[in-house]
Amino acid sequence: MLHKKIEEVLEGFGRSIDEAGGFDIEITPDRTPEDIRDNRPGTQLRRKILALPESPGVYMYLDKDGNVIYVGKAKRLKRRVSSYFNRRHDSVRTNLLVRNIVDMRFIVVHTEEDALHLENAMIKEYQPRYNVLLKDDKSYPWIVVTKEPFPRVFMTRTKGETGKYYGPYSNTQSAKVVLQLIRDIFPIRSCRHYIDEKGIARNKFRLCLDYHIKKCGGMCRGLADAETYGGIIAQVRQILSGETLMLEEHLKEEMTRLSEEWRFEEAQAVKEKYEAVLKYNAKSVIARAEDGDVDMLAYVDNPSTAYICFMHLHRGAVVQSLNLEFRRTMQESPAELLAMALAEIARRFDRRFGDVIVPFLPYQQDDEFEDVNFIIPQRGDKKKILEVGLKNARQYMSDREKQREQLNPERGVENLMEQMKRDFRLPVQPRHIECFDNSNIQGTNPVASCVVFRKGKPYKSDYRHFCIKTVIGADDFASMKEVLHRRYTRMMAEGEKLPDMVVVDGGKGQLSAAVEAFDEMGIRGEVTLVGIAKRLEEIYFPGDSLPLYIDKKSPSLRVIQHMRDEAHRFGITHHRDRRSKGQVVSELDSIKGIGPATQKALMKHFKSLRRLREASVEEITEVAGKAKAAIIVSYFAAKEK
Repeated sequence: MLHKKIEEVLEGFGRSIDEAGGFDIEITPDRTPEDIRDNRPGTQLRRKILALPESPGVYMYLDKDGNVIYVGKAKRLKRRVSSYFNRRHDSVRTNLLVRNIVDMRFIVVHTEEDALHLENAMIKEYQPRYNVLLKDDKSYPWIVVTKEPFPRVFMTRTKGETGKYYGPYSNTQSAKVVLQLIRDIFPIRSCRHYIDEKGIARNKFRLCLDYHIKKCGGMCRGLADAETYGGIIAQVRQILSGETLMLEEHLKEEMTRLSEEWRFEEAQAVKEKYEAVLKYNAKSVIARAEDGDVDMLAYVDNPSTAYICFMHLHRGAVVQSLNLEFRRTMQESPAELLAMALAEIARRFDRRFGDVIVPFLPYQQDDEFEDVNFIIPQRGDKKKILEVGLKNARQYMSDREKQREQLNPERGVENLMEQMKRDFRLPVQPRHIECFDNSNIQGTNPVASCVVFRKGKPYKSDYRHFCIKTVIGADDFASMKEVLHRRYTRMMAEGEKLPDMVVVDGGKGQLSAAVEAFDEMGIRGEVTLVGIAKRLEEIYFPGDSLPLYIDKKSPSLRVIQHMRDEAHRFGITHHRDRRSKGQVVSELDSIKGIGPATQKALMKHFKSLRRLREASVEEITEVAGKAKAAIIVSYFAAKEK
C-alpha cells in the first residue's frame, strides 16, 4: 500500500529533523487502484485540491494504476497544486503530466526547508517518471566518452548513453574547465550525429563551422580516419583519468622531437597543447604524488550537521569528487559519520578502497574496513591533499548554510546567536548588544556614540549620541564612564530591559572605566561587558589579563567588528557636525551687534562663512538690514587688513 510506503520513508527521514521539532504531517487516506478507477474523472481530485491547506509541504501525483508519477514541494500547497489545473501549460511534458494525474497525496510540514528535504527523500524512493532531476548523485555532472566509431565527449547528468563515464564532479565549473581544456587541445567533434563508415560513404553529413575554425578534423566527410581519431580519444581519456602528468611529459617529448627534426610549425602546435596541459595541471593537480590512486575524506561539522568531502585522486589529480551532508539524529560521533560516508561512497560507486587519507580513524565494526589502509598525514603531499579537501568541505558547508538561511532566515539568526553565545562564553544568547565609542580632537567638542544591534543586525532607531558634560579635556576613560552612567541609569529609571552584552571600543583602560560605572550602578554581572582592542582584534573580559582571540573568519567577530566600525562612524559624524557648527558660531559671535537670530538667518541664506564674506552689501542688507550689514562688512574688511 502506498500509505504504508510513505510512512516507511518518513520513518527513516523524519528522525533527521527530530531536533527541529519533527514534521507536522498530514497524509491523505490511502486508496487502491480499483478505488481510483471507479471514481468519476476529476471529481475526487477537485475536492482534494479545494481542501488543500495554504502550508508548506510535499505533493505526489498518481496515475490510474496508483503509481507515483511526480513529486514536488510547495511553500503554499493549495496555490502550487491548483496552478497545474487552472490553465494550459507551455511545456508539452507538463500538459502530459496533468493529463495522466488521477489522484494525489500530500504531506504538510513545518517549513519550506523541511519540504525540500522530504521531496528529496520521496524522489529517491519512488523514482517518479516526470521528475526531471533526481536529488541524488545524478544531480552531479559526469563527462562521458561514448562508445561509437567516432566517439563524442560531453557533459551529462544522466547515464543514458553507452560509453565510459568520468566523475561525478561536485562542481559543475570543474567539469566545464576539463571539457574546455580538451576542446582547446584536440580537434574532437561536437555534433550529435552517429558517424560510421556507411554514413561517410553515402556522403550523408556536411562540414560544420567547427571544421572551418580547426576545432574538428572533419571525420564526418572522411577527412580523418578512425585510427587517427582513436589516438586523439586515447589522449582525452588520459586527461579524464587523471593521467595529465604523463600527457604533459609525452607532449614535451613530442615537441622536442619535432624541433630536432626542424618541423617547427608542427612543434609549435604541440607546444600550444603542452602549455594548455601545463596550465591545467597547475590548477588541478593537488600534489605531484608518485602513488597511482588514493582516496581522501575531509570532515567538518556544526552542532546539527556534518559535511564530508570525498575526492579520488590519480597521480595527484582529482578525477572524482563528491560532497555529502549528514544531519545528526542521535548525537553520532565524527568517527561514526565518517564510517557512514565511506559506506555510502562504496555503495554509490561500487568500489573497494585501498589507501584512504582521513583526518581521523572512522568507527570500525566487525572488521568492516580491514582491507583499507587509513592514512592520517602530518606533513608532505598527503597533508596538502587533506587541506584541500577541508577547504572544499568548509565551502560546501558555507553554501548549504546560506541556502538554509534564505529558506528560513530565523534559522540563520539562531545559529549566529548560538555561535556568539559559545565564543563569548555568555549565559544567554546576545540578541541585544550595545557598543560605545568616544570621539574628540585634542579635547575639543568631546562626544560619544552608542550603536545598538538586535539579532546581529543594526537597529538604527535606537542609536544615540552623547555630548560629554562633566569631563574637561581629552579623558576617554572618564568620558566612557559618564556615558555608561547616563545610558543605563535612564534605561533602569524608565523600566527598559538592559542589553545582553555591552562592548566598549578600546583596551583595558576603557574596560576598567566601564567596570567602575557598572559597579556604581549595581548592574555588574547582570550584563556581560567586553572590550575590543583595535590592533589585533583582542577581546578583553573584566578581571582577565589575557585577551580572547576569536577566529578572524568567525561570524561572531564580524558582528563585533561591524558594531565597532558603526560606533566609530556614527560618533565621528556627530563630532564633525558639532565642530563645524562651533566654528561657524564662534566666528559670528565675535561680531558685536550680531545676535543669534541674525546669525541663523545669515547662515540659512548664505550657507557658509566664505559666501558671506564674498557677498555684497546689498545682498547682506536684504537678510540682516542696512545697519547690521554695515557692521558685518566692516568686520570682514578690518580682518583682511
